[in-house]
Amino acid sequence: MSYVLFDIGGTTTRVAVSEDLKSFDKPIRFTTPMNFKEGIEKIVEAVGKLTDKDIRGAAGAVRGMLSEDRGMIAHDLVLERWVEEPLKETLAKKLDTKVIIENDAALAGLGEAHFGAGKGAKIMVYHTISTGVGGAKIENGSIDSYHLGFEPGKQVLDIDRTILGEDILPTLENLVSGAAIEERTGMKPYDIDQDDALWDQLANYLAHGLRNTIYYWSPDTIVLGGSMITGDPKIPIENIRRHTALVLGEDMEVPDIKAASLKDDSGLYGAMALLASKD
Repeated sequence: MSYVLFDIGGTTTRVAVSEDLKSFDKPIRFTTPMNFKEGIEKIVEAVGKLTDKDIRGAAGAVRGMLSEDRGMIAHDLVLERWVEEPLKETLAKKLDTKVIIENDAALAGLGEAHFGAGKGAKIMVYHTISTGVGGAKIENGSIDSYHLGFEPGKQVLDIDRTILGEDILPTLENLVSGAAIEERTGMKPYDIDQDDALWDQLANYLAHGLRNTIYYWSPDTIVLGGSMITGDPKIPIENIRRHTALVLGEDMEVPDIKAASLKDDSGLYGAMALLASKD
């Protein structure tokens, strides 16, 4: 018996198979089709290449806001032609097995909690800082309950309206995401030298967002992932810790702040942990 793991991103989809829900073979990666039916076909095709055994279950990460029943993408500005398509139902029929889908940031956090930098944490918060900003709260090894989803990147941080001007809402995402940096500087983040003062400025902005995270969710561990944290160049973790301590002052103790360790495969690890909890 095999278990199918998948991660449907705005740019890349990853598909893997696990036999024991403790590890998985090398994933198949492909560019995510903008067309829903083509995307389903490529996932099923990848599964066929990875295993010829009966499938006991499947779980995967999906970008965007999910419907309340976790059956489809309810809203997304990238995979617009996937929105309100019966993702869970279609995959269940094609793979002839039960399918679970979850938000990509939430599953990445779950993966880090079970197999990565957050292993052993009781209350862990995961934030991904890449093209956008997302995240989730993981408590006692499970994704915390939510109605429509966690959106930490949408929090407004009115640090100084002169940073973005009056026309751009000063959200955490608009301050620190890769897309926001490119919009402000005209450069891809990976083309900005690591010695540039920008990276410390971003650590300061991010610390203000983490301040809210710490006040609202009181985690013992914060794991930060995404290309702006684990790439090269990156926002240095030590700078984030320092700025977070400064913005908290004496109000709260700074939790353990770590860089994610699973990188691109965090969603697949999360899918594996989710299936293990249901098996």
